[in-house]
Amino acid sequence: MEVKGQGWTDEESDGENEPEQFVYGIQGSCAADLYRHPQLDADIEAVKDIYTDSAVSIREYGSIDDVDIDLQINISFLDEEVATAWKVIRTEPIVLRLRFSLSQYLDGPEPSVEVFQPSTKEGFSLGLQLKKILSTFTSQQWKHLSNEFLKAQQEKRHSWFKAGGTIKKFRAGLSIFSPIPKSPSFPLIQDSVLKGKLNVPELRVPRLMNRSVSCTMKNPKGELFSYPPNSQAGGHCKNIPTLEYGFLVQIMKYSEQRIPTLNEYCVVCDEQHVFQNGSMLKPAVCTRELCVFSFYTLGVMSGAAEEVATGAEVVDLLVAMCRAALESPRKSIIFEPYPSVVDPSDPKTLAFNPKKKNYERLQKALDSVMSIREMTQGSYLEIKKQMDKLDPLAHPLLQWIISSNRSHIVKLPLSRLKFMHTSHQFLLLSSPPAKEARFRTAKKLYGSTFAFHGSHIENWHSVLRNGLVNASYTKLQLHGAAYGKGIYLSPISSISFGYSGMGKGQHRMPTKDELVQRYNRMNTMPQSRPIHSRFLQSRNLNCIALCEVITSKDLQKHGNIWVCPVSDHVCTRFFFVYEDGQVGDANINTQEPKIQKEIMRVIGTQIYSS
Repeated sequence: MEVKGQGWTDEESDGENEPEQFVYGIQGSCAADLYRHPQLDADIEAVKDIYTDSAVSIREYGSIDDVDIDLQINISFLDEEVATAWKVIRTEPIVLRLRFSLSQYLDGPEPSVEVFQPSTKEGFSLGLQLKKILSTFTSQQWKHLSNEFLKAQQEKRHSWFKAGGTIKKFRAGLSIFSPIPKSPSFPLIQDSVLKGKLNVPELRVPRLMNRSVSCTMKNPKGELFSYPPNSQAGGHCKNIPTLEYGFLVQIMKYSEQRIPTLNEYCVVCDEQHVFQNGSMLKPAVCTRELCVFSFYTLGVMSGAAEEVATGAEVVDLLVAMCRAALESPRKSIIFEPYPSVVDPSDPKTLAFNPKKKNYERLQKALDSVMSIREMTQGSYLEIKKQMDKLDPLAHPLLQWIISSNRSHIVKLPLSRLKFMHTSHQFLLLSSPPAKEARFRTAKKLYGSTFAFHGSHIENWHSVLRNGLVNASYTKLQLHGAAYGKGIYLSPISSISFGYSGMGKGQHRMPTKDELVQRYNRMNTMPQSRPIHSRFLQSRNLNCIALCEVITSKDLQKHGNIWVCPVSDHVCTRFFFVYEDGQVGDANINTQEPKIQKEIMRVIGTQIYSS
């Protein structure tokens, strides 16, 4: 039974002082029914002091001695493209709901944890990951927490202390905390070396809050910053914030630390990824076998039906890339990662195991995956049954192809880049938030431009899962490295089209004249299929990416062949696919003002829109 007057909000009060009276004192017989532990009151007030009054809301269940505490975690510091890839609404807080004993608070049972966004309660996969993290955190803290222990911790903040040589009392400390008092959740940055490098305006923060550190943030001007690679960021994100402001503030601060780097940790074991090239944009399960089994058991992969329904063209492309890599003579090198798929007939074994690679069995299962066009024309469950009859591993493999993609890919609408002359155009973002942050910092210092990167479609299965890496002088290298080690780019489309056609035994780059002739021939031939086909019609595919690259002194320009040895200085933006030997216009130069204007127009509507 809910109690009248359950929410401690100003809207529900007739008088200005009534909420305070309701928090701190209940008179008469009501006090016996609704006894709240005073430590709970103190912790709620601490949340309001450090954040805002609206950062916490309360619902009491007096008859069963329970209380729900809703903590609003502001995630507006996430970039728009990161929020989109993670399927969260950055303008809406994430709600952390904790259920305590009303009268016992920290002396009572361990609180239950729920995580949700009001507008995205269904399919909120990020919430599942965060719930698991916070439930574990709460269980660990509960082993030593009690009301008396917390009271002793909080008494410290009322005593005289010295922090940074300036703070004498708690209230003085709050005044120095002034860049963000009474504000929504706001990640803090404390690394003095980093602040010096990035020229970030220094935020004066009391030392007692220093344990609450976020690894990715925006400063007041809206610019995103992150710890540099190989720093202590991972450790900082798992640091335990101070208890001096109460348990509610502590768990809010811990949430703020973890949210920006969720993509860096396995959704099952919450350990940092062991992927060869580090984290990517989207959260994922790691390659540890126990996690693969748990991932399958938890049913997280059941989102395949939704993906086929909402992003069918992207799934079509992912399957095509997987097929190209699997059919390549270089598959033992480039088909990476190899699938980890649980056997549906024996959930304790792996049907596809990276430690026991069987490319023939994998090819058989892939051949039984029905075309995405067929899947969109009927009941998904019926089509799954048909696939199961053909090969019981076909559908699990399709699930893996979808769920293992760690890049954000979206089919572009009709307002695409018309000069690329293909209907198969995609927004492609693969950089994790930390790399994107470093990229933007470098962009602010040195500027950026756009250039093409050509690579055979057989290589992109790995790129989408491992990132665009410097393959020079490694086993991944295919074209040589005549101009040194780095990622090869070009402002001229014909050069990248030449690289994109190389593979499957073809090792001679076509000349620009040959590409122009092919382009003209394709445009004069009668079209045997619709120009604007939704799905790929052929297995003979070429593709190139349009990347944004930092124009620092590190970028080496050898005529129209550019080499960038710093992988952090190259981020993919768009991806273009061509069928049956088609190529786009071979005369495109990304440095021409009209081309740059068109690129910025599409970027403005696709990447940086709010």
